Formats: sequence, C-alpha cells, structure tokens
Amino acid sequence: MIRAVGRSLELYYIDGRPDGMLTAELFNWTGHVLMAPRTQIKEALARPEAGYAGVYLLLGEQDGEPRAYVGEGEDISARIKSHDVNKEWWSSAVLITAAANKLNKAHVRYLEARLITEARSIGRTPLDNGNSPTVAALSEADVAKMEAFLENLFIVLPAVRVDMFIQRTRSQIKSAGQAGRDVQQDDQLSDEPADDRGERFRLQMKREDFTADAILTGDGEFVVLAGSQARSPQNLGSYGELYHELKRAGVIAPDVDGKLQFVTSYAFKSPSAAATIARGSSANGAMVWKHVGSGLTYKDWEAKRLSGIGEQTLKELGL
Repeated sequence: MIRAVGRSLELYYIDGRPDGMLTAELFNWTGHVLMAPRTQIKEALARPEAGYAGVYLLLGEQDGEPRAYVGEGEDISARIKSHDVNKEWWSSAVLITAAANKLNKAHVRYLEARLITEARSIGRTPLDNGNSPTVAALSEADVAKMEAFLENLFIVLPAVRVDMFIQRTRSQIKSAGQAGRDVQQDDQLSDEPADDRGERFRLQMKREDFTADAILTGDGEFVVLAGSQARSPQNLGSYGELYHELKRAGVIAPDVDGKLQFVTSYAFKSPSAAATIARGSSANGAMVWKHVGSGLTYKDWEAKRLSGIGEQTLKELGL
C-alpha cells in the first residue's frame, strides 16, 4: 500500500506583493498556474506562458454573488483579449498551462469540460458558461495524463485562493436522525463516542427539540452529518455568505415538514462555523458541541486530549 506523502508547492510573487500577480508550481508537475488581478491583466497576458495552449478561469462577483467562467484556447492571451475582456464582472484571472507548451487543442478542450463539470457538481460558485461542452475524445493514455494533471491542479488552486473546486460535502457519512429514512443501519450515528470515522459530537437545544450531529475525522475535518437539523438564520455575522452558499448548493434545505436540515454531510473549517450555521446564530463551537460518550464540551475534550499527548511524550522520554 502506497503511503500518502506531502507535496512541495512553490509560490512566486512576481512583483513582490501578495495581492499582485503570482505563479504556482508543484514539484514534478509540468503544469503552471498564473494568477493576476484584472488591473494587471495587460502585464499577465504579455508573459510567454499566456500565449500557450491552456485553460483559464475568470473570477469575480455579479449582483453580490460569486461568479466564475471557465475557458480554453490554443493562445490564452488572444482568447481573453478578443472575447472575455467585454465581461465586466470579473476581477481576477487564472491561466493554466504546461511547461514548453505541451498541451494541445484536444487536451485543453478536455480540461475545460472536466473543470466545468466539476465546478457545477460542487456548486460553490455559479458559472457564467452556457451549456457544458462535450468532453474531447482522447486516447486512454491521454485521458490518464489529463486526469493526473487535474489532480495536481486541484491541489494548487486553493493555494492561490481559488476554492470553487473544494468538495466539502461528504455523501457517505450520515446522522442518527436519518434512521428509518432510507439509511442503512451501519451508517447511523450511534451513542458510542468514536468509531473508525472519528470522534463524535452533538449539539442540542432541548427546549426547541433541536439536534445536530458531527464527526471530527482523522483528517481534522469537522463534519456536520446529513440529517442534522438547522435553524433559520438570525445573526450569522461573518458566516452569512457561507450559509447562503450552502442553501444555494442544496446542502441545507427544508424537509417534508418544512424544517431546515442538512441534506448532505458537510465539512466545516471549525466547530464554531459548524455551530453558527446549524443554530442560525453566532455560537462558540468549543462550548456548544458536546462529545458523545463523555459529555465534555469540545473545549474540555480537546484539552484532555492534548494533556494526554503530553503525558505520552513524557513516558516515551522516560521522565
């Protein structure tokens, strides 16, 4: 079995500013990513790689909502100059090419179609594209190459602040609240404190008969489970945009009784983000999530866990 290993990513800020043009490359990957704000698009399109065959993303907002466009061209700079400069809503561009201009027309058409399909499947950012293009016919070997190219690209893009391809829904993890609703018994959340999926936590508001379940996975993801309840938003603070994104993507939707629930399990960046979205109001996740089994708050459970690590380290040192 091959062990997962870390990856080395190189970011280069071309003009020395974090908000200016930058390039991103992975070690042992032929791909090259150039990101530029629209205010520097002239300089970006003058670079040699902008004249290569490749795919590109236009990113911005329209009517207060995030928006993106995925395109391709045998000469990216010519394509953007002749076609996309008339789109008013975008504020930054991401140009994706390969070293020595190794991508051909069929390759970039394949990549464009796959990126559009992936973005629409995830649903984080609406696309300005029309109908989804047909995937270009490639040999079996070329398909394998392009899928490997995409796998690396999806590692690089979040590093340049492009999160539209991050899949945070988790379809195979479900909540105990779904018992009897087309869910297999072994997918339910029991009252055991942990299993091979991770540590279990529960958020309850007994006066409102409200329950949400979550799992902290071994990968450090705090996943609110499908079937968990959600309340109508009252005071979400900085999480308002995330809530509306989840509603738009269908992660949160009314059940048959009209009550909001998580239709799909979703991985949050923190317990507080998860608690705020579920409760519909600002919440300290470290205090409101309770560990199933011990009854400890997330904060106390974490402190106990960290002290255990310290004790184990001392034992290993013979102290």
